[in-house]
Amino acid sequence: MDFIGYVLYICFFIPMLMSLFVIEKNARLVVGYILVGATTCLIVSEFNGIVFSMLHKDMFFFCTSVSPINEEIIKALPILFFAYFFSNNMTKIVQASFAVGLGFAILENMIILVQNIDQLSISWSIIRGFGAGLMHSVCTIMVGIGISFVKKKRKLFICGTSALLIMAITYHAIYNAIVMSDYKYYGFVLPFMTYMPILRLYMKGKSIEASKNL
Repeated sequence: MDFIGYVLYICFFIPMLMSLFVIEKNARLVVGYILVGATTCLIVSEFNGIVFSMLHKDMFFFCTSVSPINEEIIKALPILFFAYFFSNNMTKIVQASFAVGLGFAILENMIILVQNIDQLSISWSIIRGFGAGLMHSVCTIMVGIGISFVKKKRKLFICGTSALLIMAITYHAIYNAIVMSDYKYYGFVLPFMTYMPILRLYMKGKSIEASKNL
């Protein structure tokens, strides 16, 4: 990553970090994991740059075969850490998962924005927001919802987590392949169309969890 990525990260990270001392306790989880997601983006960008220079492959191959693996595995680590050490609560796991993807997407979009400053438009921002911006959160929230179930079944935790990562990697790779093809506009719609049923599933699970606590 070039110098501008670190500048954007610092400008984003410091005020968000300061907000943790004044916001409500329930909001700290989301804001904190947004910061984790942004940090993850920085780490992945550096790692992807090293791997890309070593492979000597074109960008299409890298974005459809390599970067989805790197990004989804590294993005999943803080989710697994939170689920394993801090909470079994599905609502909290899903909120942390979405926040990680959100933080990752925000920093990534900021970097791409600066790199393409002469080609920006309102339509570009809408496409990036509903496309790659939402795609990263869709991938992490799928993993989060799945982990909230498989963690309760210890015999399924390892194989279930592996399956969830494969699902997220495959989804990410398909999205990248579509948006880098002649059908890119279909790709930009994909995350939003996926997000709606996931949201419905999450709300249903949340209602079930709330009824059990009564």
